[in-house]
Formats: sequence, structure tokens, C-alpha cells
Amino acid sequence: MQQSLPPLISYPQTNRSISLSLSLMEQEVPNTNTPVALVVGVTGMVGLSLAEALNSPTALGGPWKVYGSARRPKPTWFPSSTPDHYITFDALNFDDTLKHLSPIAHEITHVFWVAIQVRENEESNIAANSTMLENVIKALKSATPSRLCHISLQTGTKHYMGPISDPVLGTQLVHHEPPFHEDMPRLPYPNFYYALEDLLASYSPSLTYSVHRSSIIIGASSRSFYNALLTLCVYATICKYQGLPFRYPGTKYTWENFCDMSDARVLAEQQIWAAVTDRAKNQAFNCTNGDVYTWKSLWKVCCEVFDVEFVPFDENEKFDWVGMMKKKGRVWDEIVEKYGLYKTNMEEIVCPEAFDAVLHFGFPHVCSMNKSREFGFFGYANTLKSIGLWVGRLRDMKIIP
Repeated sequence: MQQSLPPLISYPQTNRSISLSLSLMEQEVPNTNTPVALVVGVTGMVGLSLAEALNSPTALGGPWKVYGSARRPKPTWFPSSTPDHYITFDALNFDDTLKHLSPIAHEITHVFWVAIQVRENEESNIAANSTMLENVIKALKSATPSRLCHISLQTGTKHYMGPISDPVLGTQLVHHEPPFHEDMPRLPYPNFYYALEDLLASYSPSLTYSVHRSSIIIGASSRSFYNALLTLCVYATICKYQGLPFRYPGTKYTWENFCDMSDARVLAEQQIWAAVTDRAKNQAFNCTNGDVYTWKSLWKVCCEVFDVEFVPFDENEKFDWVGMMKKKGRVWDEIVEKYGLYKTNMEEIVCPEAFDAVLHFGFPHVCSMNKSREFGFFGYANTLKSIGLWVGRLRDMKIIP
């Protein structure tokens, strides 16, 4: 049986805390005062944490009724009682979106948008992600009357760095100087985060919104793009399985300098807080754990968690880590079969190119959390402790051995 992770913090001003379990009693016709959430992208790292946090009887603004949606059926590792209702539809297709959302459109008060499509370049990212968000909003607002009042949008630090994965633009970018803070001007490059923010702003004042800019996310899922933790887990597992050294594939700079992360529980907490806090409406907030780490310190934690030997970084030992990972698909298949894991294809659960880019940053990847604290959100997590907790959750889910 899967174990939920512990709650992070309590909020003295409301005497409530956000924890991670329990399902609400189903109500086909909710009380008009009952907030009803739709988590779009519920099987991702933050989607799962949002569904669990909203389903908690102590969730801010609750009790909530929770719908979760994804493109594919619910995976076997997903908690059976989270969310209250699970819906499958293709948000890129308006007819399919309307078909599945119209029966509940009159109920939904809040949308938590943690869905993403990753395409070959940034213009394609803009088109796909904007279409999905607009299709969902239009489908929900088609209800008469519509109760929809707020949309929480999750983005990330690409807001401050530009489209780093674009095959052309990624080589030409000039990023902001860290620590990144929310009032930095937009960069002069196409960015689907900008497009989604503009789309939400266009619905004002009939809808309020909040934007949540994450750092490197750590959580539990086999269905997340840019899943750095699962990429690390797969790499460490293969090294242990084949007796290979667990070598750091980055640079001396990233090995020694500071970086930050975003625990999926902190992201869920902040999004719920903003959804029910008037002063947080129509605002953008960075969302990180509130601490920093070095990859050297995190590598030591990973070695302990996976029982592999710590290999000190040697900048003279270069190796093609991305190329190596791309050749390990059959090895991962063996591991999945041997340990009876949830069936996954390695190329679908790891992101070696994106992770390698992070490990080659020439600047400290650090965000300021000052604005968030000034507005009244004090969520935090200990990054190095969170690694072990989330690896344990992935093991409970049978995604890794």
C-alpha cells in the first residue's frame, strides 16, 4: 500500500495545514459554497500532489471536491481515492474537451493548470499549450451559469532564461542575472509561458489567476516531462545494477555552486494558498523550497539512497552521459522485469538532454522567494531530505526498485 508523504508546514494565521491524503465524499450536486477544483495534468508530479493536498480535510479554503484530468487512463500507481473523479480527454481537441467537461462545467470553480506539451521548437510549444488552455477555459465557461472564478498556472524559470530547449534560439539566449525575481522584464524571445500568462490576463476581470514559477521539480510520477528526479533515479539504478560508477555528468561550476529545487508539495501548497487568498490574485510567484544546495551535496545523498559509491568529480574525465543513457533502454527493461516494476519505457520517463543542460549552467540557478513571503506564503521544504522522501514514494509506486 502506498504511503503518502508527510505534510510540510502549518499556517498559524488560519490554524490549518496542508497534508496529503484522504478523499472527499462524492457529491454529484455540490453545495453552491463548495469549491470544486479541476486539476489538469493530474498524473504529473505536481498534479498528484495537488490532488492529494486538495483532498485533505484541512486544505485551505476547503473542503474541496476534486476532479483530475489527463490524456491517458489512470496508471496503476496512482492512488485509487485521489482525486474524487478522474477524467480522460485530449485538451488539444476542443470537441473532445467539451464532450468530457460539459457535464461538470457548471460545478468547477477553480482550475489548477499543471499540464504541458513539449514540441520541437518554441513556436510549436506556444501553439500547442495555448490551444489546450483555451479549449479548457472555453469548455468550462460554456456552462450557464459558470462558477469558474480562478485559474492557477504553473510555469517555471524558463521565464527568466528563455526557451533553452529550442534547437535554434537555445544557442542565442541571454538570461537574467540570478537570483531570479518576479518583476524582471520579459526576455525578447518567444516563450509559451508568456503566451499562457497573456491568455489568462485576457479573461480579466471575469476570472482571476495566479502564476507559479517553479525551479527543478522533485516529486513522484512516471508521466512528467522534465522529470529530473526520475532521471537521476534511473541513472543510479542502472549504475548499481551494472556495477558502473555513479559519475557526475555536469561541470565543476555546477558541482560547486548553488542551485534550488521545488518540492511538488510546496508547489501544491502555494497554488492552493493563492487560489483562496485575495491579495494573491492576478500575481506571479516564484516557488522553490526556500533553501539552496550544491550538486556535490545532492550527489552524496543520492549515493546513500541508492547504495552506490560516491565518486568525486574529476573535470578531466569527460564522458558522453546523454549518449550512454540513450543506450540503456534494454537494461532498464531488464530491471523492470526483474523487480516487477510498473511497465515503463526508459525514453518516456527520463529527460537526459534537459537534465544535462541544467548540469552545464554557467550561473547559479537560484530564485528569490521574497515576494511570496511578503504576500504571506511561507511554505518550504528541506531539499536534501525531500530527495529521500520522494525516492521512497517512487519505490512504493513500483516505478523504481
